[in-house]
Amino acid sequence: MPTLLYLHGFNSSPQSVKAQQMQKYLQQKRPDIHFICPQLAATPAAAWSQIRAICDDLRAKTDGAFGVAGSSLGGFLATQVAERYGVRAVVINPAVNPHILLQDYLGEQLNPYTHQRYQLTEQHIHELRELRIDAPSCMERIWLLQQQGDEVLDYREALEYYRFARVCIQKGGDHSFIRFDHYCAQIIRFLEL
Repeated sequence: MPTLLYLHGFNSSPQSVKAQQMQKYLQQKRPDIHFICPQLAATPAAAWSQIRAICDDLRAKTDGAFGVAGSSLGGFLATQVAERYGVRAVVINPAVNPHILLQDYLGEQLNPYTHQRYQLTEQHIHELRELRIDAPSCMERIWLLQQQGDEVLDYREALEYYRFARVCIQKGGDHSFIRFDHYCAQIIRFLEL
C-alpha cells in the first residue's frame, strides 16, 4: 500500500490543522493511501531517530512506495528523508536554518498540543546543525509550497535553498499556509502515490 509520511513542525503534533486536513482528504478521496503522522520527539536527534526507523520500516514493507510531506521544522526533516531515502517530498513553509531560528527559543518549552514541557538546549541546536544538508542532491524530487506572508520564517531563505526544486510561491498567507487543503490532491500527484 502506498504511504504518505507527514512530519509536523516544532512544538506541533498530528492534531495540527494541516495534518488533519491531509488525513481527512486521504480518508475521503484516497483511502488506498496509508497515512502516517507520528508524534515526533521534542528534540532533533530523537525525532530523526524516530523518522529513520519509520522510513526503514516503510522501505522494507512497501518497496519504497512512500512519499513525505512536512511543514516548518517537519519540512526541514522531510528534506533529509528525500535526500537519504530517494523519495519525493513536499515541504510547506519549511525551516531552512532551524539551528539559527531556534536560538531564540532556548530554554523551557511547552508543546501546546501535547502539554509536554522540556528544555531546548545548545545540544539540540548542535543536533539541528548536524542534520542540515548544505547542498542537497534531491531537489528534483522536492516541491516547495511557500507563502510570502510567513511571519515566523523568512520566505526568501526557502526560495534560495530550494531554488532547484519545483516551487509554488504565493503572496500573503502566513506560517500556517492558508488554504493548504486546496493542495492535498496536487501533493499526492506530485508524490506519485
